Amino acid sequence: MWSASYLAKIFPIFRKTAAMKTTISTFLVTLLLISCSDEKNTTNSLTTWQHYLGDPERSHYSTLSKIDTSNVGKLQLAWTYNSGGLETGRTTQIQTNPLIVAGTLYGVNPAIELFALNAETGKELWKYVPSDKDNTGLGLNRGLSYWESNTSEEDSRLFFASGFRLYAVSAKTGKAIVDFGENGSVDLRDGLGRDKEKMAVYANTPGAIFENTIIMGTRVGEGPGSSPGHIRAYNVITGAIEWIFHTIPQPGEFGYDTWPKEAYKTVGGANSWSGNAVDLERGIVYFPTGSAAFDWYGGDRHGENLFANSLLALDARTGERLWHFQFVKHDMWDRDLPAPPNLFEMKRDGEKIPAVAQVTKSGHVFVFNRVTGAPLFPIENKSYPASSLTGELAHPTQPLPTKPLPFARQQLTENDLYDPNRPAFVDDFVDKDQNIDPPTVLEKLQSVTSEGQFVPIDTTGTILYPGADGGAEWGGAALDPTNGVMYVNSNEMAWIVRMKEVNGSVEANSHPGEALTQIQCARCHGGELQGLAGIPELQTVKNRIGLDSIASIIKNGKGAMPGMPNLSETVINAISHYIAGMELEIDHRAEKSTIKVPYAVAGFGRFKDDRGFPVVKPPWGTLNAIDLNSGEYVWKVPLGHEEKLNDPEIPVSGTENYGGPVITAGGVLFIAATNDEKIRAFELKTGKQLWEDQLPAGGYATPATYEVNGQQYLVIACGGGKMGTKSGDEYRAYALPKN
Repeated sequence: MWSASYLAKIFPIFRKTAAMKTTISTFLVTLLLISCSDEKNTTNSLTTWQHYLGDPERSHYSTLSKIDTSNVGKLQLAWTYNSGGLETGRTTQIQTNPLIVAGTLYGVNPAIELFALNAETGKELWKYVPSDKDNTGLGLNRGLSYWESNTSEEDSRLFFASGFRLYAVSAKTGKAIVDFGENGSVDLRDGLGRDKEKMAVYANTPGAIFENTIIMGTRVGEGPGSSPGHIRAYNVITGAIEWIFHTIPQPGEFGYDTWPKEAYKTVGGANSWSGNAVDLERGIVYFPTGSAAFDWYGGDRHGENLFANSLLALDARTGERLWHFQFVKHDMWDRDLPAPPNLFEMKRDGEKIPAVAQVTKSGHVFVFNRVTGAPLFPIENKSYPASSLTGELAHPTQPLPTKPLPFARQQLTENDLYDPNRPAFVDDFVDKDQNIDPPTVLEKLQSVTSEGQFVPIDTTGTILYPGADGGAEWGGAALDPTNGVMYVNSNEMAWIVRMKEVNGSVEANSHPGEALTQIQCARCHGGELQGLAGIPELQTVKNRIGLDSIASIIKNGKGAMPGMPNLSETVINAISHYIAGMELEIDHRAEKSTIKVPYAVAGFGRFKDDRGFPVVKPPWGTLNAIDLNSGEYVWKVPLGHEEKLNDPEIPVSGTENYGGPVITAGGVLFIAATNDEKIRAFELKTGKQLWEDQLPAGGYATPATYEVNGQQYLVIACGGGKMGTKSGDEYRAYALPKN
């Protein structure tokens, strides 16, 4: 696209007065409208937000510029929509980045019900509730996939997942596409090569649309016996599986020798839950993957474990592997790749290089040639110590990029502590301390291992920094396609992880379900089942629900918790009795064969002080601008503020944050994400904050921006429910005053 300065050279009339800027803008808009007139062949038009995170490249970028740095401070509320789906006494979330096509906004509420709104007024047009929906295993929804036919103007489809199923719904009417799959949906457990009744498979993040297929990654469990995370392409018309890529390779496939011989039959995980990106021109789809299960101990999966923790470049038509890069070999730290990659054109030595950038939980950015897979900045293989856990074989080296420098701190030392003499908030990050007086933050740090990245977890406690949620998290990064600058928000929270030996070490008079509960439940609910931030405690659940309900939730899941149908009835019975506080007369030693690993998580969670503040010096959350052409930082600023801090030397503390940014041609970055429940606007060039507004509940989602009838809007889902904040169901849109 021609710049205003270039137009001024070839059209002298544009140079006469400053007032002609409006004429130039109008001319540019006209050119853009012409170039984007065939919406099927563009990745991002002026008026729509047709793809998850803005476009198939997942740039989070919009060409809209009516809201700019000069007027963004005048934004005001345009409309609100209460989507429903809240449930008294239950924590829910909305992490949805909505779609906006032809003046209609499509979103999902906390109960995973699909709706359509008039994007100008917020008036509901229709709502779709899956006919076989129940209240178990709903999980979360981060967005939708939109497809439209090249032959029929009336055939446009929305795809979204709820429970085990992927649904196809008419974008026009909100009715199920009954010819798709079985009466409008397909079972995501089909085609994985194992007993579907013993698998839990969900899809939090939308699939990649390429031609007439939707290519899906999935969310699976992270404990022993979880489902495999194979990637599949479905025909958007029929629902039939077009191809499958085995992320845990089978005999004869590349990478099979990086696992034990029988691993493909039993090991789970290595799934792509965080999203994808598509190079439409070249027909390449990029999927980042997570760790293999069990994600904290790999004694039953010796080897590098391809294609866990990898970026996969696949032929979008066939599923053939074109190239891959593995970020963590034999993961034991739950270092899933947390967000979709970003596709962009790197400028180097006067040339443009097709590139892909991937952010990580550890706070790094890896950049590759997206056609060949060649690294575009040097990567070093660093040596790390062996594991002290019996049967565990840690990989001796791990790759880290030399550039850009990490956007999150890498090692927690005594000098990094904010207030070392305050009591450590032990209940939030590790099993209950038996001392009358809790240790200080400094004492707790001195009692555990803190040596940076890829130090194996042990039974005394190891600092994971950045924590299990990042660094970068599922909100991902924005990448300006006009200049190659990445904008990524980051958490600065240390976690403590501690393992416990459980196979054969349970006391003879202990409850039969204790060891099994430690293996299956402590990963999410804490070593003493005390709950972690946003995840409920199980110590008093027996006072709220009965034995049968506990057993049903374990098997089928509920809310964001995936079910564990892979567990035998005997194991489920033992765990449910233990959680319910009821005796069970069976010999737990007979169940040793069901314990697939000799270790469980004893402590797992955020390292805080007694006020609930992170133990590290602020900032606790940051927003970073990185020029990926050079690998150098443009700016870094705190993101969010903890009002209770009350420290005059720290005017902006930063906070934990979940959800990504949106950037625009108007020079503005929009982001909510923070636990102070605000939405903010920043200047792209400098990082200066230009505007903020208080939300009714936390905006732990990525916003979207679009235009209707000449008016630009910004919309955010206010679902709350994370980091101990209240849940909500509101979508709200902002715009400039019409006058």
